Amino acid sequence: MLEIIKQPWPWYTSGAAITLIMIMLLYFGKSFGFSANLSAICSMMGAGKRVKFFDFDWRAQKWNLLFLVGAIIGGYLSSTLLASDQPLKLSPSTIHDLAKLGFYFDGGLNPVQLFGFKSLASIKVILLLLAGGLMVGFGTRYAGGCTSGHAISGLSNLQVPSLIAVIGFFIGGLVMTHLLFPLIF
Repeated sequence: MLEIIKQPWPWYTSGAAITLIMIMLLYFGKSFGFSANLSAICSMMGAGKRVKFFDFDWRAQKWNLLFLVGAIIGGYLSSTLLASDQPLKLSPSTIHDLAKLGFYFDGGLNPVQLFGFKSLASIKVILLLLAGGLMVGFGTRYAGGCTSGHAISGLSNLQVPSLIAVIGFFIGGLVMTHLLFPLIF
């Protein structure tokens, strides 16, 4: 059974799983989004005493916090217990484009040049990760939610602000990939 689970699954299985989860969330009147967990954790730690934004009943978000814990545990199990011996299948043209930017594909999910422990010796990598984290955090707060909240939950609820946010995410991704990424690297 473990060998069957380790095999690559067709792309549509994740779509079906997301659809099933969204139907259940809609049925129970819940809205999905991982960034809401950060607010709940800050509220749980007492940030609501100083900042009005965090002054809410975090217990109403226990289900979402449990989802976060489950995602962390699931990620750990899939990267250890279910890790495949097969390298990631990536398009030869993508491998070529990455090599032109100085990233060499080793079959893993993330480039070791950016996400390996040795890369933390580089000030440039540390500054890039810090700046990227700050921009993602600011963008999440400014847009009123993260990509998963807007793209999955917001669009399934037919919310126009989520559609605008998702269009912005795609435009930002294209600008980063085709304009900024080559300049940075």
